[in-house]
Amino acid sequence: MNTRDIDENVTAELARLRDSIDNIDAAVVHMLAERFKCTQQVGHLKARHQLPPADPGREASQIARLRQLAENAKLDPAFAEKLLNFIIAEVIRHHETIAAGEGEGEGEE
Repeated sequence: MNTRDIDENVTAELARLRDSIDNIDAAVVHMLAERFKCTQQVGHLKARHQLPPADPGREASQIARLRQLAENAKLDPAFAEKLLNFIIAEVIRHHETIAAGEGEGEGEE
């Protein structure tokens, strides 16, 4: 079966759903960008005060919180946890980079 054989109503519904998916994807990207702007500020604050890049207690509570949110939203909590772990790893990497950069700048005023 090729696309010419598909009912026009099905094609229209498919296009509508794909438009919604595209809009959601755009919103997710923008939300992640906003989240990373905030975590960059956290990284600079931590670096200025010689705090460690990672905070295992915070990370554990965030994972538990996100798993509960996922369950309530009928999303697989394991998937939500994997996604948050990926994001956390990236945030920690950014914080380590920020700390290294701010450490290099000490004493250069």
